[in-house]
Amino acid sequence: MTTLESETQLVDCLDEIGAKIQDVRDTTATVIFGQDRVIDLALTTLLSGGHALLIGVPGLAKTSLVETLGAVLGLENKRIQFTPDLMPSDIVGSEVLEEDSGGRRDFRFVKGPIFTQLLMADEINRASPKTQSALLQAMQENHVTVAGIRHDVPRPFHVLATQNPLEQEGTYPLPEAQLDRFLLQIDVSYPDADSERRMLFATTGTEERNLKTILSAEELMMAQRLVRQLPVGDQVVDAILQLVRSARPGTGIDKTLDEMIAWGPGPARVKR
Repeated sequence: MTTLESETQLVDCLDEIGAKIQDVRDTTATVIFGQDRVIDLALTTLLSGGHALLIGVPGLAKTSLVETLGAVLGLENKRIQFTPDLMPSDIVGSEVLEEDSGGRRDFRFVKGPIFTQLLMADEINRASPKTQSALLQAMQENHVTVAGIRHDVPRPFHVLATQNPLEQEGTYPLPEAQLDRFLLQIDVSYPDADSERRMLFATTGTEERNLKTILSAEELMMAQRLVRQLPVGDQVVDAILQLVRSARPGTGIDKTLDEMIAWGPGPARVKR
C-alpha cells in the first residue's frame, strides 16, 4: 500500500470513528445536562487510553456519567463504593480453598470487581492507602498479581474515580504514585440555570430513557489506535517538551522556578 493510500484510509477511518464519537458525545449530553466540558474531557481520557479523577460535590451526576458512558460505549462497567473498611481483596479478588468430590483441596481465584472494562471508584479517598494501592498495578500494567500469579484485566480497561472536595474528615489523601496514574483531573461544577431547568423536567417526567450502544469495545480500542497514528507537528512536540521540562528543578530553562519546585514530572509524562 502506498503512502497516499494509507493516508486516505486513515482519513476515512477517522471520519467514520469521529462521527460515532460525536454521536456518543451528543447522546451523553442528553442525560448529563450542562456538563459538556466534563463529557469532552472524559471522552478525551478514554480515547487516550487513560484514567480520570472526577472531583465535585455530591449530586453532580458523576455516577450517572460513568454509567452512561459505559452504556453508549458498549463497555462492561462496575462500581466500587470506597469505605474505610474496604480491603484490597474486595477490589482485586482472593483465593478460596475448595474441596472436590474426591476430597482433594485446591485454591481457586475469585475475581473482584476490578475485572471490568470501565470501573467507577466512587469516593476513592475514603479508603485507606493500602486499599487504594490495589488499583495501582492494574491502572499501570493492565493486570494484577495474586499469590504470584498474573491475572489480566479486560481490554479496554479504564478507571473513572470520584472524589468529594468538601468533606475531608475520615478521608485519606491520594499519594503521588496514585495521582500519577490518572491522565486528567476533571473538576465537575454546577450546571447553568437553563441546563438545570431541562434536568428538572427530564427527571420528573414519565419518559424512560433507553440508551443505545453506539460504539463497541473493539471500536473504542480501534479509535485509541487511530489517535496514536495521528501526525503531530514539531511545534507541538517542542511545546510539550518545554512545558514538562520547565516544571523540573535544575533544568536551566527558567532559573526562577528552581527554588520553588522540589520535584518535577518524569519522562513518562512526556509520552502521554
